[in-house]
Amino acid sequence: MNIKIVLKRCIYLMFAIIALSSLGSCQSEDIVDNGLSDATVDPTFTITPVEGSANKFTLTAQTKNVLGSKWDLGNGGGMYTGKMTETIFLPDAGTYTITHGAIGRGGIVNTASQDIVVATADPIAGNIIKGGKLLDAADWAKWTVYDVATWSNNATWAFGTGYALLNSFGWDQYGMYQAVNVVAGKKYNIDMVVSSTTGGQNCWFEVYCGYSVPVNGSEYNEGGKLRAISTWDNCGNTSYSGKISVVGCKAENNLGIFTATTTGVVYLVMRGGGEDMKAGIKIQNIEMRPSL
Repeated sequence: MNIKIVLKRCIYLMFAIIALSSLGSCQSEDIVDNGLSDATVDPTFTITPVEGSANKFTLTAQTKNVLGSKWDLGNGGGMYTGKMTETIFLPDAGTYTITHGAIGRGGIVNTASQDIVVATADPIAGNIIKGGKLLDAADWAKWTVYDVATWSNNATWAFGTGYALLNSFGWDQYGMYQAVNVVAGKKYNIDMVVSSTTGGQNCWFEVYCGYSVPVNGSEYNEGGKLRAISTWDNCGNTSYSGKISVVGCKAENNLGIFTATTTGVVYLVMRGGGEDMKAGIKIQNIEMRPSL
């Protein structure tokens, strides 16, 4: 083939490639709304009481252009991924701010909130803990603070509106407990919201329940760990927030079920400590309720 013809064809091909590349670039820049995101996705939802129950409600999200739903039930558990129709159970009296997060195209999430007022606690599954919300001095007074390690003063419980904050350093530890009445043969589920803005260094937080009274200077171990956070078990090293049933670690130490062997008084005990809890562990919404 003539060398001139080959060169011409190569030149034409080069210009064609450049032209196509430029055209593609212009199209990419000019297309602003490509339909892959939806900033106006509608998060509205309805709340319908379940007939026959003062504590159950059906949440129904509108479904147009909604790819998925997230819900926050206002109980301190945070946002979770759920269905567009959720039936929820709120066993304790109080006001709950329900928030729906509608997921639209492109992963955009818009939210809407409504309040549910629960007038009465469920007679079977109501929380048997008193002052579990830690709202004020009256709630705080329901708890007894005790010194697990009496050899130093490097651990504290600090109470604020809606929480108790445990902090410790120098391998000290502190605890608090409440006496509650249980019925033989019944199972009780224990949970609470725990959070730390920093995580800790070589530290732990543990929950127990037993028939013996906690004693100063003694680690409470009756019944074994029911809930736990431990940096040695790879949780609590960095920041976290949520129910301890979710953010706790090592399944065998986080089952959360106490089975009453005798009718009478038991003690729900929380204790923790370590080398350095840094910003501390915040405790909220403490629950102990009969399993259904």
